[in-house]
Order: sequence, then C-alpha cells, then structure tokens
Amino acid sequence: MQLVVLTPEKEIFKGSITSVKVPGTTGQFEILNGHAPIVSSLSSGQVRIIATGGDRKTFDIAKGFVEVLDNEVSLLVQGVSEL
Repeated sequence: MQLVVLTPEKEIFKGSITSVKVPGTTGQFEILNGHAPIVSSLSSGQVRIIATGGDRKTFDIAKGFVEVLDNEVSLLVQGVSEL
C-alpha cells in the first residue's frame, strides 16, 4: 500500500506502508491493504504509520481528510506536531 501525508507547507511522509491509523471524526480507524474506497474527515488526534520495513512514525494533527482508493492512501492534514 502507498501513503502520502501532506500539509499546506510540506510533505510529511511518502512511501510503502502496511497500515495507518487515523483519528476519524466518529472515532479512530485503521487502514490496511485492500481497504474499501473511502473519503473521511479527520479530527484532532494521533496518526500512526507502520512502514513496510516495520518502522513506525507517529504525529498529532489538528484536522484533515483521508482518501483511500486502490491501495493508495492520501492524508491531507493541518496542525501537525511530530512526536
């Protein structure tokens, strides 16, 4: 699965992942390989990425959106504070 995380200022992450956990407006959810197509708004909370090699990256966001289509995940976020 491929992920790109963008803010208005810069690209936070781009690469191959096994999963990403995001703070949806109705609760956290995890996106895995083969996830159904979705567009969802995100509320403030923590994003957790597990890269294909096992590396983990976490950061907090203020809000944003996620789109999943054909194992391509795009996160458009604001208010990022990296941990």
